Amino acid sequence: MNKITVKDIKNNSLVKNFIEAANEYLGVIGYTEHGFRHVTFVSEVAGNILRHLLYDSRICELAEIAGYLHDIGNVINRKDHGQSSALLAMEILDSIGIAAQEIAVIISAIGNHEEEIGEPVNPVCAALILADKSDVNKNRVRNPKMISLDIHDRVNYAVERNFIEVLQDKKIISLNIDIDTNLSNIMEYFEIFMPRLMICRRAANYLGCKFEMIINGQKVI
Repeated sequence: MNKITVKDIKNNSLVKNFIEAANEYLGVIGYTEHGFRHVTFVSEVAGNILRHLLYDSRICELAEIAGYLHDIGNVINRKDHGQSSALLAMEILDSIGIAAQEIAVIISAIGNHEEEIGEPVNPVCAALILADKSDVNKNRVRNPKMISLDIHDRVNYAVERNFIEVLQDKKIISLNIDIDTNLSNIMEYFEIFMPRLMICRRAANYLGCKFEMIINGQKVI
């Protein structure tokens, strides 16, 4: 079996085409950006979370691979896209020769990354959940003219900065966001994202950490 890297995944033509098509299809039905910007962000953050927690370098790279592939199932349908993404990832990874044990880790992480049905079942999955749910940002809004009509676009557009901070010595994983309250009040964030914060807390707990959230410099969770 080959030691496939995240660079190999990024260069795979099937992966490229699926990400492009999935993002285009989601745009048609009014969803925020789910293209190369999003999957690159999730990939890098997931790997960095585990690095800061001193996980083995290969586990960190598996988190990067899972992050890059986690949304390709949107090319089939938004509904149950976590499971669709996992199955597509399994086929792609098997075809390029990654070890079966590593495929199992990656697809279980991808299949559990959505808050409706997911659970952090391994470190890669926990890091993927935290990275994916932290990507709330104005750059994901396709049409700023819609922010007055769509609460998801409005909340995303109001977030000017977002990042995950890992305090390994204190065992704390902190989601930091800055919100322009002239565009959206903080309660709107909680109104639509509370389920995401709950799965983030479970993910942090799986990694042996406490989950905290800081909005505009103030700790709220």
